[in-house]
Amino acid sequence: MLSQFTDQSGRTTLKDLYDFPKDVYPVGRLDADSEGLLLITNDRSLTDFLLNPLYKHKREYLVQVEGIPRERDLQSLKRGMIVKGRKTMPAEAEIIPAPSLPPRNPPIRERKNIPDSWIRIILEEGKNRQVRRMTAAIGFPTLRLVRVRIENILLGNMSPGEVTSLSEYDMNDLMKIVKAVK
Repeated sequence: MLSQFTDQSGRTTLKDLYDFPKDVYPVGRLDADSEGLLLITNDRSLTDFLLNPLYKHKREYLVQVEGIPRERDLQSLKRGMIVKGRKTMPAEAEIIPAPSLPPRNPPIRERKNIPDSWIRIILEEGKNRQVRRMTAAIGFPTLRLVRVRIENILLGNMSPGEVTSLSEYDMNDLMKIVKAVK
């Protein structure tokens, strides 16, 4: 689904998922091919923190890629690289075992002769389709992309389409981070 509330083309959006209050906004949007954690809020300070590129914050992704990158391939991600004419900030990147995730709908394409692998990538910036562009630039196209964390907020065991409110503890912890950075 699209991580927005309206769509001129009639595609599934957040309004089809849940009866959200009128004054909320999705922050840190995901493209239609990506999955995972999305925060929806009416807190202007939190929205500014999560959307303003001046305020760096961690976003963690589990990325299934075509092929098996070597450590030297990951070094480009770790150092920062040129993507669409701009240098990315250094990222944390490591090969991980296949995570336990619900099946993707629609399923990813599979090629019998080409193996796939998983990378954990942690960014402090979030340009449009950045993770996909970074993995493609090192020669390993993204097959599946799941955001599992924004700062201290974890996706955990939430299922696709599940909506939950942040606990008071998580919200207070997140707002401490926002206030410390601003």
